[in-house]
Amino acid sequence: MQIPVFTVDAFTNRPFSGNPAAVCLLENELDEALHQKIATEMNLSETAFIRKLHPGDDFTKSSCFGLRWFTPANEVPLCGHATLASAAVLFHVQKNTNPVLTFVTLSGELKARQVKDHIVLDLPLYRAQPQVLEEVEELIKAAVGDMTVQDVRYSPDTKKLLVRLGDTYERSVLEDLQVSAQGFLSAEKTGKVKGLILTLKGNSSGKGHDFYSRYFAPWNGILEDPVTGSAHAVLSSYWSEELGKKEMLAFQCSRRGGELKISLRSDGRVDIAGQTAVVLKGDLT
Repeated sequence: MQIPVFTVDAFTNRPFSGNPAAVCLLENELDEALHQKIATEMNLSETAFIRKLHPGDDFTKSSCFGLRWFTPANEVPLCGHATLASAAVLFHVQKNTNPVLTFVTLSGELKARQVKDHIVLDLPLYRAQPQVLEEVEELIKAAVGDMTVQDVRYSPDTKKLLVRLGDTYERSVLEDLQVSAQGFLSAEKTGKVKGLILTLKGNSSGKGHDFYSRYFAPWNGILEDPVTGSAHAVLSSYWSEELGKKEMLAFQCSRRGGELKISLRSDGRVDIAGQTAVVLKGDLT
């Protein structure tokens, strides 16, 4: 059985930047164990599997598909950049003609639509609540050393810890920060953290970015993720409250880097828009 597979760089318009995801189009049911084996073989932060929900479905004409995401280590309940990559394969490679695509996932129905040269994802918005510093102090110290920490929040829905660095720091400080994410595994004592977000207020005067971030998830086999849609489902709610804004421009300061356009919706969800570049097309045999 041949499985069409694509590598797509998400949240960028240039190849070899942004966040790469593998996307597999499943014409037929796939043996359950093969999902993880393929994701481990692809060895990217996420491999997405798009499946038909009904026998007569068509990747070019149908508008609703099943979607699952796997890291090299395990299945995850939500992945923004691999959803963006999946929509790009359907819209740009398969030439799907529908204005809106719906994905049935472990996080409910997610929608994707094209707006000019961007793809807009309709994602859940996750609130982060105040977190007692003492409980996670060792983890934070492992991440940022003696740097000033302005705020610490925890998102129980996503198991992500948000650490905001002091406003006096520039973007370059976050970019240059040397992080040994493998050490987070022993430093995290609560058992409730599965992802660590470091974030910093931006300079949004003029055309600057409203906030910056980096994201680490060694608990899921990902030391650092280049551009993370699911982390921005948490960051969007936090920075919207802090800045008093519904429309924001964000940048994730990984080595590859990526930009996200954010728009909080009236229905309690968030639109996250990005561009993509398809860099590889092939078949798994």
